[in-house]
Order: sequence, then C-alpha cells, then structure tokens
Amino acid sequence: MCNTMIETTDKCTDSSVVEEEDDSKLPISFVYARHLDRIEGINCITQSWRVKERMKTVSVALVLCLNVGVDPPDVVKIQPCSRLECWIDPSSVSPQKAMELIGNNLQKQYERWQPRARYKHSLDPTVEDVKKLCTSLRRNSKEERVLFHYNGHGVPRPTVNGEIWVFNRTYTQYIPLSIYDLQTWMGAPSIYVYDCSNAGIIVNSFNTFAEQHEKELEQMRARSGSTAGHSDPEAANRNSPSPPILGATTYKNCIQLAACAANQILPMNPQLPADLFTSCLTTPIRIALKWFILQSTSKLVPHVTEDLIDRIPGQLNDRRTMLGELNWIFTAITDTIAWNTLPRDLFQKLFRQDLLVASLFRNFLLAERILRSYDCTPISSPPLPQSYRHPMWSAWDLALDLALSQLPDILEKNKRFKHSPFFEEQLT
Repeated sequence: MCNTMIETTDKCTDSSVVEEEDDSKLPISFVYARHLDRIEGINCITQSWRVKERMKTVSVALVLCLNVGVDPPDVVKIQPCSRLECWIDPSSVSPQKAMELIGNNLQKQYERWQPRARYKHSLDPTVEDVKKLCTSLRRNSKEERVLFHYNGHGVPRPTVNGEIWVFNRTYTQYIPLSIYDLQTWMGAPSIYVYDCSNAGIIVNSFNTFAEQHEKELEQMRARSGSTAGHSDPEAANRNSPSPPILGATTYKNCIQLAACAANQILPMNPQLPADLFTSCLTTPIRIALKWFILQSTSKLVPHVTEDLIDRIPGQLNDRRTMLGELNWIFTAITDTIAWNTLPRDLFQKLFRQDLLVASLFRNFLLAERILRSYDCTPISSPPLPQSYRHPMWSAWDLALDLALSQLPDILEKNKRFKHSPFFEEQLT
C-alpha cells in the first residue's frame, strides 16, 4: 500500500515538471502591435456651467432728478396721471421731504437685492455733484462694479447729442450732462439704469461714446509704448498721456437697462406708479400683483382689490408664507426663461456672476412683459432675446390666480394658506 502511494506521488511530481516545461515553450500572447497601442477614451468636450470669474456690485449711486412740483417743459402730462415715485405720492408731503423719502425708499428697494453695497444719494443734483459722487464711488470700488441709477422724471428728455439733464444750484435752469463725461467718471465695470422717457437715446449714445473711448485708450497705449524706451526722460514725460490707462476692463463690458426705446415716452396711467420701470426692477412681486389685477384675466378673482394685495401676509425671504412663496416661484420662472432663451456665455455673465445684476435682469424680464402692454419696449445692453411671450409666464399667472383666490378667506376668516403645487408639477 505504501509503495503504491509513493509511486503515485512521484508520478504527480513528474507531471507537474512536464507542465512547467511545456508552459515555458508556449508563445507569449498580446504582444502584437495592435495590442500595444495606447488606449484612449472618447475625447469629450466638457462644458462647465460654473462661473469662472465672480464680481460684486459694491457701490450704488442713486441720482434722482424730480424737482417735485415742477413739470419739465417738454412733457405734457394727462390728468389724472401717474404720481407715485418709489411707492410714495410726492404731493402728500413737502417737496424737500418727498425727495428724502423717495431717496430712502429707493435705497431700501435696492438693499433687498444687495444689502452690503455702499449707497449714496444725489437728489436734484448739479453736474459737479454727479461728478463728485461718481468719481468717489469708482475710487473706493477699485475693480468692482458700480451701479448708476438715473431717474429723470423732473427734467427734459435726453438729447440726441448724448446728454441727460440735471440742475444748476438755484434750480432755475436745466443743465446738460454729457454721457461721455459720465462714462469717464464712472469708469468700468459699471451698470446703468435709466428711468426716463426716450431712454433708448442714452443707450445709443453710450455705445457710441464707448467706441470713442476705446479708440482713445488704444491711442494712449500706443503712445505709451512708443515713449517707454525713449532715451530722453524729459521728452518721455512731455509725450506721456496724463489720464490713467485702463487694463483689460473696457467700457464695452458695461451693462445698461433702459425703461423704453429712443422714440417712446413712459406710460402715464394713473393706476400705475410713475417709476414703473424702477418698480419692476426693485419691487417685482408688488408691481406684478398690481398689474395682474388690472388685466382682464384677473376677473377670475374679481373680489381681490389693490387694498387686499397690500395686506398679503408674509415676508419675501420666507417661502413658507404666501408672499415668500410667490417670490420663490417668480425667481424660478424668470431663471428658467433666461436659461431657455439666452446664449450660455450671456446667461453666465448676467445671471450667475453678480447677485445684484442677476436680480435686476430677472426683474427686467418682468419689466419687458409689463411695459410692452403699455407700448413701451425696455432696452438692455447687451440686448436680450424677446421673452415676454414665453410659455412660462402662463405658469406665473396660474400661481398668482391660485394664491389670490385664497387671499380674502385668509385675511377675513383666518384660513390657512394652501401652498402652490407649482414645484411639484414642474419638477415631476
């Protein structure tokens, strides 16, 4: 028995040796050229929607030329006509008090969108006042963005020569202020809001002067380069340009929002605020509700009045309340409209780079919808595709219908607010 086991073991050992010898003689696989090529995946082009460069609007100049109680000579107002400025009736208090209240209210309306910015008022200013304000804000803002808000309801319309109007010290004359000079004082990057009739003239003049500024800057750079290696220091000093030469930031990168086209005047409907464009940009939910109940479609909720709208419960920043939920829905809808209609680069620049700019452009979409119903066409630079008939506005109207239909019972019978099914319907 033992002998048999020994023989079997020996045979197994011999066979394993044979197998090892045979394996060493086998040809090596996967050594042909086709197996030695480097394996590369599909060359996909990655598209990042994340913003590479962020920017802040750190300073805001609020320039109000109202001259309360005195109408400009080139405007014939209907009676009755719109009066409210920043939701304040200037005739309800003294002119000086009205200007202060309007300026403070406008600042609060902007602070809703950018609470950390530096705000400065210039009420019924002179040219020197505007220059001092703009140069100061630009100096303190350095490379960040500055906003210039101009309300010209109390002065003549902009001129075709590229001028807006301010006052002299005694308010006895209207003094022209060149957009070219305003560009120089504001520098870049900047954003401009024009709430006045024929505001499109300012946009056209601004773009013309921006090209002129660009050419002048190129000439300055060329002269600076030619004098950089000059052997005579005194000659170099004589030929060197006195104003500072800007870097990569140019005037062409500035943003403009205008209330109407070059040949249009602002609506005077007494049921609307006089600064309808500003109201759309800074208090979008309030003006959207007010405009909605003025439309024929609002007869679905005829028992809702303007007084009830002013009593809508909640806070804009609390989405658990009616007001907060409407604000949340509005933000989602306007963002969606912008995403679907704008080119990618433009969407990133206007809606993802700067919080204040993004808010203003979302609200600008509402301004386009509302003002077009009164034969006004808001203008922007860079221009946006038309979106006032986008299908998502129907979803906004439905959200308002559902909310306002509950309002009387909520205010009079203390019923609980039923949240909108908007997000459930849109996201599922």
